[in-house]
Amino acid sequence: MSKHSKIPPQGEATGLRKGLTSYGDSGFSLFLRKAFIKGAGYTDSALDRPVIGIANTGSAFNPCHGNAPQLIEALKRGIMLAGGLPMEFPTISIHESFSFPTSMYLRNLMSMDTEEMIRAQPMDAVVLIGGCDKTVPAQLMGAASAGIPAIQLITGSMLTGSHRSERVGACTDCRRYWGRYRAEEIGSDEISDVNNQLVASVGTCSVMGTASTMACIAEAMGMTVPGGASPPAVTADRMRVAESTGAQAVEIARRRLTIDKILTADAFENGMRVLLAIGGSTNGVIHLTAIAGRLGLDIDLKQLDRMGRETPVLLDLKPSGQYYMEDFHKAGGMATLLRELKPLLKLDALTVTGRTLGEEIERSGFAFSQDVVKPLQAPLYPQGGIAVLEGNLAPGGAIIKQSSADPALMEHEGRAVVFENAADLAERIDADDLDVAKDDILVLKNIGPKGAPGMPEAGYIPIPRKLAVQGVKDIVRISDGRMSGTAFGTIVLHVTPEAAIGGPLNYVRNGDRIRLSVARREISLLVSEEELSKRRSAHPVSPPVAQRGYKKLFLDTVTQADKGVDFDFLRGAPPDAD
Repeated sequence: MSKHSKIPPQGEATGLRKGLTSYGDSGFSLFLRKAFIKGAGYTDSALDRPVIGIANTGSAFNPCHGNAPQLIEALKRGIMLAGGLPMEFPTISIHESFSFPTSMYLRNLMSMDTEEMIRAQPMDAVVLIGGCDKTVPAQLMGAASAGIPAIQLITGSMLTGSHRSERVGACTDCRRYWGRYRAEEIGSDEISDVNNQLVASVGTCSVMGTASTMACIAEAMGMTVPGGASPPAVTADRMRVAESTGAQAVEIARRRLTIDKILTADAFENGMRVLLAIGGSTNGVIHLTAIAGRLGLDIDLKQLDRMGRETPVLLDLKPSGQYYMEDFHKAGGMATLLRELKPLLKLDALTVTGRTLGEEIERSGFAFSQDVVKPLQAPLYPQGGIAVLEGNLAPGGAIIKQSSADPALMEHEGRAVVFENAADLAERIDADDLDVAKDDILVLKNIGPKGAPGMPEAGYIPIPRKLAVQGVKDIVRISDGRMSGTAFGTIVLHVTPEAAIGGPLNYVRNGDRIRLSVARREISLLVSEEELSKRRSAHPVSPPVAQRGYKKLFLDTVTQADKGVDFDFLRGAPPDAD
């Protein structure tokens, strides 16, 4: 554990006395700080309370956080009723579809912003308001590094809409309808109509995408109040969660319940169990790895795969199933899931309530009849949603979301149709003369952490138009990039090492044979090592570089997918280190 994660001694400064600005005279530093804050109308009585920071990620560019003002109002109410002093401050806010070149490129920057603002400003605990895909991971990464008491407040999912009497919600249905439009099954008028219905309110995607995945994982790891994952953004339940989060923030400040006491190895194991059981986003693997790394812990992909063989998918949500997050909430939310998953969980893991996960499950009450969470003995899918693949194409591993793949393609050998980068894909994927058949395997290179840069969600390679109009709905796709949790298909992702640094993926050529066997956890390029060696010698790789700014920092220090795509210098010391 890094030195910043230790519980502070009882005599350490609290409230406004924490982290005084250096003027060479600590008395004057406190005097000046209080003088300025009193200019905003605060009294000495207010300033003597525990200070609770509120990381405000509200932004006009982030509709997933469109309810932030209402959440902050409820949070402040909870904090003040519990005897604390709420202090709101802004940080970077990242939205998936409003971030160029990709949100993942900015996740680490947001984590650093969050960490440094927590360090720089006096607070006894911090509430992290996040929802959209990269915001919750970034906040947990930053808070883990800062080491003070922290609690996550999820913004909540959007409501579902209706298109011609069919229930729709972002963003699995976005992809489904866009696929139908590309296949010329629907016209421009209908795609315009459905565009108005897919996002019925502010909030995060209503399916089990990355946002919902990280919300569920955060609750499973004890970082939210009970029931904090599932209430939709625009409901009274979500506001009540915000108020109780504020009250709990004061409690963890008083108890000095620092984040390293919550985010333990057992908590991460619970997070992995839930990721598998909910059919969660493949992005969850990278984010869990990055958060754990900040605490000096490792996520073992082989362990994840072993857990996946014994952890079935229980949650019937799109894209693996049929329902939406508001249905999950009405079915009891995470309490219902955790009751079913209880035999597989580390029940002694501590939560932000000060009670263990097992105690919280017991306090959640009795189960009731519902259809969204399946029984452990009658699951939606017999194994966990994610499988880890290995082979000469991915020496460092790759993953596939098997619960949303075509069973007929899970054991497949085919001819490689290669795209060198995203620009090459965009230029040729819809060409009438593209040499491709439905049994081929699409390979996209150079969309990994360094190659893009930022590892975009371009791994969801579209079905070539010439195949789409023939009715082809799925085809094996392989890349060193990521895929949105809202997406579906037989898609191999996170191939490590990536092409841009000379991984084997870089040397795949058109016509090469590739074998995928999910049963054997294999992804292999059927080319001899002698031939691959010739290709490496003929085409040596120079990793991407930049001359200045954040891009230089990113390219110089970002790790591969198996290490969380974090910056190497942000990793924490192991928990047993001095």
